[in-house]
Amino acid sequence: MKTVLKNIDYLVTMNEKREELKGAYIVVEDGIIVDVGRGTPLSGDVEIDLSGRIITPGFVNTHHHFYQSLFRSVKEVASAKLFDWLVFLYERWKNLDNEAIYVSSKVAIYEMMASGVTTTTDMLYLHPTGRKEFIDSEIEAARSTGVRFHPTRGSMSLSTKDGGLPPDTVVQSEREIIEDSVRLIVKYHDREKHSMLRIALAPCSPFSVTEESMVRTAELAGQYDVLLHTHLAETRDEDDFCIEKKGLRPVDFMEKVGWLNERSWFAHLVWLSDEDIKKLAEHDCGMAHCPSSNMRLGSGIARVKEMKEAGIRISLAVDGSSSNDTGNMLLEIRNALMLQRVLKGADALSPRDVLEFATLGGAKVLRMDDYIGSIEPGKSADLAAFRLDTLSMAGGLSDPVASLVLCDPHKSDLVMIDGKIRVQNGRIVDGELSEVIKRHNEISCRLIES
Repeated sequence: MKTVLKNIDYLVTMNEKREELKGAYIVVEDGIIVDVGRGTPLSGDVEIDLSGRIITPGFVNTHHHFYQSLFRSVKEVASAKLFDWLVFLYERWKNLDNEAIYVSSKVAIYEMMASGVTTTTDMLYLHPTGRKEFIDSEIEAARSTGVRFHPTRGSMSLSTKDGGLPPDTVVQSEREIIEDSVRLIVKYHDREKHSMLRIALAPCSPFSVTEESMVRTAELAGQYDVLLHTHLAETRDEDDFCIEKKGLRPVDFMEKVGWLNERSWFAHLVWLSDEDIKKLAEHDCGMAHCPSSNMRLGSGIARVKEMKEAGIRISLAVDGSSSNDTGNMLLEIRNALMLQRVLKGADALSPRDVLEFATLGGAKVLRMDDYIGSIEPGKSADLAAFRLDTLSMAGGLSDPVASLVLCDPHKSDLVMIDGKIRVQNGRIVDGELSEVIKRHNEISCRLIES
């Protein structure tokens, strides 16, 4: 079936030339973009008039914890620093079950999708004693939403008795972690171009698993040709903790355990030295920048300008909803721009720079830029459209691309993933959404009060 998107006012392609087209069209067949141009296209089986809209590649979210959408704005830790925040919430998170994972995953995905996200990853590192197949539950939820999904098999093996932060009830043995990682890769990982589902491996942090586990995970990733992900250099406390426990700063420790390579991408990277940035760039590592979460927890401001200049692959992420507490990628794009200007001045980054982080940058970090991240023939039909005639965009038409970042359209008008419409007229295409939200709130109240 041929779908034609026509009369597009502004089209941001993110192709090699970074072309921006006025009066454009996109032709999609079987989930693949087959033609992009200006003017009037040939007719299609389905034609969608997108006059009065700006279209971008779908946004790519590279770090999240879906289950945390059940724990937003928890009163006791609304103003806590990272370590205190974690210690308090672990005691609630230990009661998660498969239904909670499934429902919270749908809510988290749909919230992002409403802001233009078409591809997302997730780090699920909590596996409470007696509970199994949490990753399977979120994969089931992701499939039901139609999002392009790259979950990471998170893990923790060091509890408080071993010098870590989490309680015994949410950690696993290293044997359990490795066995389940292999199971998930074999069962779900799709290496083919245009894949809707891939798996990565993600120990929660350098101080939540053993050094041997970090090494073994890196070896396993090489053996099965999958990516690696973890939190790194998020707070000053983490820097001190890593030096105390490992005798090295976080990036140096990553080098020691074999994680500085082209498979790895790291969330946060706030507390970096010049030498750290140089090492990450030399080893072709990626970054998931989480500006709202870093502000929310008072973690600091990542040196994104310097990392961009060094050639590090940079993407954006909403992070978990307990530390954001929203899943709006438009907000992350804007905050990424504003934070760098606070740190480095008004010319630190441009609106187009941060828009690229959210699209092609995310695709490059996930090593999926051969089929997502831009709008051009041969790529998957993943895109987001935003109305230009809204109150918040009024007066911003001299440069609609910059206005998309600076003025904030609040939400997408249309989202297409793999050639299928998932948001239409500003609404999620799922008749059961209200029931999902209702059940989500019921589970949330039970877990927070537990």
